[in-house]
Amino acid sequence: MRDHTSLHAWQEARSTALRVLELCRTHWAPYGAALFSQLQRSAISVQLNIAEGYTFTESRTFTRHLGIAYGSAVETGEILSLLIESGIIAREDCLEAVRANSRCQRLLLGMLKKQRPTKT
Repeated sequence: MRDHTSLHAWQEARSTALRVLELCRTHWAPYGAALFSQLQRSAISVQLNIAEGYTFTESRTFTRHLGIAYGSAVETGEILSLLIESGIIAREDCLEAVRANSRCQRLLLGMLKKQRPTKT
């Protein structure tokens, strides 16, 4: 039986969340506390919204959860970018999290396009 863990988007979201948790554990600094806290919430939100939405397969509720997950993935990418550009985390230290998050965003966007057919 297939479940949400079979979705590639969920797998990339899980990979991103695990990498983010490790980054927060190893690079936490008081001056970046707000960013680290929000980063954890946004990364975890992606994975959890995909999982929760999957329970409503092929419905508007599923599509809504995918949209929320996509928004959280974009937020995760923005926070990672801020951490890198501010020098709080070295680019090479979060490269895998950035890559997994980018793959997740692309997969979610593809799922959303499939769920929301364009009107012609």
